[in-house]
Amino acid sequence: MDHPTFSDSIVIARSPEELYDMIADVTRTGEWSPVCKACWWDEGATATVGDWFTGRNETPERTWETRSQVAVADRGREFAFVVGGTWIRWGYTFTPHESGTLVTESWDFLPEGLARFDERFGDDAAAQIADRTEAARTGIPETLARLKAVAEAS
Repeated sequence: MDHPTFSDSIVIARSPEELYDMIADVTRTGEWSPVCKACWWDEGATATVGDWFTGRNETPERTWETRSQVAVADRGREFAFVVGGTWIRWGYTFTPHESGTLVTESWDFLPEGLARFDERFGDDAAAQIADRTEAARTGIPETLARLKAVAEAS
């Protein structure tokens, strides 16, 4: 099976460091994510590589929680985490732009995640993966637009 990925970008009139600080504060994710309504850090976590947090996701069909581990924490350049530690990588890069910062959000369904879906969903795995891929394709542009609105309003 292919390794599904998707990314999109938007220019936001804020500095890379300010936007990094917003994104790396995962407790704010519910302000801009259409699906992830809340996140909280494990005790003692400070958004550094290796730290874990939990996210609560909601759609009309279901509510679920995921555990994620910070994979990259480079202030003003990149913040990324991996759901389940090996399954799906979400990342944000911050590139200076004449109008502020070009923020790119990326989503990668990793091989371990694909294997997990095969084990968990069996014959329905391909449909489940397709659903998650479509959710990323529609959710990332919405997340970026909401992030822009929140960032530029403050």
